[in-house]
Formats: sequence, structure tokens, C-alpha cells
Amino acid sequence: MQAQLKTALDAALAEARKTAQPGQMDVRTGNFALYPRHNRDGKMSGWSGTAELVLEGRDFPRITQAAGKIQTMTMGGVGFGLSREARAKVETEAQTLAIERFKAKANELAKGFGFAGYTLREVAVNANDRGFQPRPRMQAMEAKGMATDASVPVEAGKTSVVVTVSGSVQLR
Repeated sequence: MQAQLKTALDAALAEARKTAQPGQMDVRTGNFALYPRHNRDGKMSGWSGTAELVLEGRDFPRITQAAGKIQTMTMGGVGFGLSREARAKVETEAQTLAIERFKAKANELAKGFGFAGYTLREVAVNANDRGFQPRPRMQAMEAKGMATDASVPVEAGKTSVVVTVSGSVQLR
């Protein structure tokens, strides 16, 4: 089984590398796992396994066409995420907005209670950054005879970037 998975993965890698271009479509391997199969009596009767080939980048047509040309594996999943650069830019913008709203709210509360202003005592700024998430990403998993030579239809959606500013102020 390991040799079969390796052969399928090698062929898929060779096909995907033909159209790879740094940043536009990067190619890498993912998980490679073998699992024992058991019969009804609980005795081992063989092996099953999966291998992953990950195509990721910014060029959707290139990625989907490459995935469609891979004959030795079938598609196991598609995912979208922001690039590191885009996430950092949007988080910076959201953070600036969140800080301005925090300051405005603190001023509003100070005036509402009859104080001239406030002093910042402590503050925490948190983003929903879960670390780098790959840009459009396709994973191909080993299976026989199910791939076709056609691009895979995909469409990106929207994602949320959340920055939270919390803290305490002393009214003065």
C-alpha cells in the first residue's frame, strides 16, 4: 500500500509541478498515513492509506486547472484564507479603528459621569489571527480512477478579521 500511495503521489507531484509558479501556485505534500484494516473478527486484513498533495497560491484558475489534470488522486478539499500580507494589513486597519472607538467610548463615559477626561490604566488588544492560513488551497487525496481532466469550480467568499480592544480607565 505504501508503494501505491508513493507512486500516486509522485505522479501527482510531477503533473502539478508543470504549472507551479512561486506565490501563484505553490506545490507541497501534506499528510501521508497508513492505517491497518481489520476484518469482522478483529484481525488485520490489509492496509488503507491517504496521501495529500497541497496546491496553494493566488492564481485560482492555475490551481483549479492543475487539480483537474491530476489523474492519480482525487480532490479531498478546498479552502480559502487571507495571505499573511493581506491579514496583516486588514488587522492594522481594524486595530486603528478599534483603538479610536475605545478612546471615544472612554471620553463619552468620562463626560457622562461629569469628569473632564480619563487616564488609561490597562489595555489589551487581541486579534483573531489563528496564524498563517494558506491562500486558496486544494488537497488531493489518493483514490483510483475518479479524477477527470477538467478544472475544479471554486469561488472565494469573505472572511472576518476581528480586533478587540479592552481595558480599564480611571476617570479624572
